[in-house]
Amino acid sequence: MRVVRQLNSDTKFNHPILTLGTYDGVHLGHQEIITSLVEKAKRENKESVLFTFEPHPRKVLYPESYSVKLIDTVDEKLAKLEKLGLDTVILFPFTKEFSRLSAMEFVRDVLVNQIGVSEMHIGHDHHFGKNREGSFQELQELGEIYHFKVFQLPAISVGNVTISSTKIRNAILEGKVEYAAEMMGSPFVLQGKIVKGQQIGRTIGFPTANIDLENTEKIIPGNGVYAAKAYLGDQLIYGVMNIGTRPTVANNGRVTIEIYLFDFHEEIYDRQIKVEVMQHIRDEKRFENIEDLKHQIQLDEITARTYFSLYK
Repeated sequence: MRVVRQLNSDTKFNHPILTLGTYDGVHLGHQEIITSLVEKAKRENKESVLFTFEPHPRKVLYPESYSVKLIDTVDEKLAKLEKLGLDTVILFPFTKEFSRLSAMEFVRDVLVNQIGVSEMHIGHDHHFGKNREGSFQELQELGEIYHFKVFQLPAISVGNVTISSTKIRNAILEGKVEYAAEMMGSPFVLQGKIVKGQQIGRTIGFPTANIDLENTEKIIPGNGVYAAKAYLGDQLIYGVMNIGTRPTVANNGRVTIEIYLFDFHEEIYDRQIKVEVMQHIRDEKRFENIEDLKHQIQLDEITARTYFSLYK
């Protein structure tokens, strides 16, 4: 998959069939659009293209109040898109100057004159251009003027709820990681480097790996305990992840992410770890003493091992 970060006279496309948007989470609705686009491009020997933005438009337009947390980092998004068979992703640099383009100017100056779009596939509620004024109807009208076709795909639902990136973010923040995974078609992932913590866990028989996230804009599930799959390179290890302030053993209010890996005893500081957050086990709780905490972790481990069918 080709990744284009700047459009210039040397950037060539083969009669591109294109979709556009932020595509955060690359959820089932996004996947439906991309799959239809990829299949048609292959049939007609054309190029399948996603036009997306870097950074997120809201970060540029509202820097003081920007609070959007991303479901995927750029690298995670690109990895998902590549698996879907896309030929090209345009990571267009979003600027205030670019945001002032009207829908018509964007289509004419960028999609037509620079990219040479031959066909567009968009979602059911897609809007674009200055103040999101561009609609499906306007795209159709511009398509007639500039000779490209436009197709709108219907909404995709899970349990009668239309999927959106906003709904996925809210589910993750509420700890509903299984519901988020249903909408995404894959588990929610956290990635980062393993760093030294206070090492309290190992003193009570449950050594944990503290994770320093690689991207501070990545969304974090609500405080609580989760069943998780961890990947150290190609090695899969099951475990229990705690996200929160650790109220029983700390009082600084700082949120930490740590995972207790089952049947694992290696030193892994400074290594990269990828964690699939699979199931919410319980909310975070303050215990009266360390013994009560230790007992609860034992119960959490049983719950997680049962979830993963690790008991025969």
